[in-house]
Amino acid sequence: MLSQKMQDALNAQIQAEAYSAWLYLGMAAHAEQLNLKGMAHWLRVQHQEELGHAYKLFDFVHERGGRVALRTLEAPPAEYGTPLQLFEQVYKHEQHVTSLIHKLYETAVAEKDLATQVFLNWFVTEQVEEEASALEIVEKLKMIPEKSGAIFQLDKELGKRGRD
Repeated sequence: MLSQKMQDALNAQIQAEAYSAWLYLGMAAHAEQLNLKGMAHWLRVQHQEELGHAYKLFDFVHERGGRVALRTLEAPPAEYGTPLQLFEQVYKHEQHVTSLIHKLYETAVAEKDLATQVFLNWFVTEQVEEEASALEIVEKLKMIPEKSGAIFQLDKELGKRGRD
């Protein structure tokens, strides 16, 4: 059984993951506007991953006898700037989500909720991968000179995500 504090914290994380999905879908729309279909695809895949994270938390709350309380999502921005600025925002957002997961884990420790701690280990590991993936794209974009055709090569590479 989840404590009320743990249940509330998990519900807040469900909202954060759902917002992340919504944010990445908005970013995908921006990439589409820039005619960068590969980046848009990468961001749509990220959107689906974030929904998966929300579902994973949703199911866990129910498995522990808790109650899911869905909350309103804030609208994401519509503009994200250049591809580099866009992916810098992806990286910054993933760092933010990592901090939320760490706080959630700290709550599980404080609540002496061992089952939730074990469950959250997956999310801790996942965030390492999420940050590394976003940072790699940022670093590649930094190497591409402004107005270079190399952006289209990276776009093509990102478009292969989930298709291998």
